Amino acid sequence: MTVASTSPPLRRPRGDGALAALFVAPAMLGFLVFLLWPTLRGVYLSFTRFNLLTPAEWVGLDNYVRMVNDPIFWDSLTVTVEYVAINIGVQTISALAIAVLLQRLTQSAVLRGIVLTPYLMSNVVAGIVWLWILDTQLGIGNEIIAGLGFDRIPFLADETWAIPTIAVINVWRHVGYTALLLFAGLQAIPTDMYEAAKVDGASEWRMFWRITMPLLRPVLAVVLIMTVIGSFQVFDTVAVTTAGGPANATNVLQFYIYGSAFGRFQFGYASAMSVALLVVLSAITFLQYRLTRAGHTDLG
Repeated sequence: MTVASTSPPLRRPRGDGALAALFVAPAMLGFLVFLLWPTLRGVYLSFTRFNLLTPAEWVGLDNYVRMVNDPIFWDSLTVTVEYVAINIGVQTISALAIAVLLQRLTQSAVLRGIVLTPYLMSNVVAGIVWLWILDTQLGIGNEIIAGLGFDRIPFLADETWAIPTIAVINVWRHVGYTALLLFAGLQAIPTDMYEAAKVDGASEWRMFWRITMPLLRPVLAVVLIMTVIGSFQVFDTVAVTTAGGPANATNVLQFYIYGSAFGRFQFGYASAMSVALLVVLSAITFLQYRLTRAGHTDLG
């Protein structure tokens, strides 16, 4: 025999829906004005010839055909991929090492603050500071190199050194933030797993590969997705330090798009390249999400 419950059903208080809509409204307004509308407008302009002075003229796929046949576009894409590979490789390994050391050796909040300090500086300021430090004749970096008896290195004026140097500058600024994201992921790993492994005689190296890396994988995957998207959008550091030179050696895709739009007033062509970049980033993000199983955790 079952006894029917006599308590009244729970009812959602009146006005909850309106209150929720009120809280969500600013975010939705920002999404519509600053993301959705510019995106739709950019897609439309990519099919037009537009220079701000005359009305947009519909040209169909002409901008995309021009992009496919544009050697500077492909050179910019190659330079961008080179930058992304160096930036992601160095930054991820460095951030992972810093995060593991912070977790295993110390819990000092002061050290975490020191690690995060470069991230508090804007990319423009960081670029100017490193431009001065690495100046071939007057920079303190080259003064130290010359003092050690080596030849001065034109870090930002040489085609071979320019992109790796810009990548390292951005690694210096962002590695602390990335390390703290990974550190937060490490904090979610139960400590009793490490204690049990120590009882079994496992070394730190073995615990890193058998415990830390598998359980950190979802956080690491999300961090990789974020850093890859951010790396493809590099612009301000290039604009401050090299302006795309020397000889287009640092002419990354974002800088080429900016030059086409605001330097040569070819907004339709710049929009077509922006749409292509959006498609490339969407495909890379989807592949990264699926291959790294970012939405799944190995914690039971």
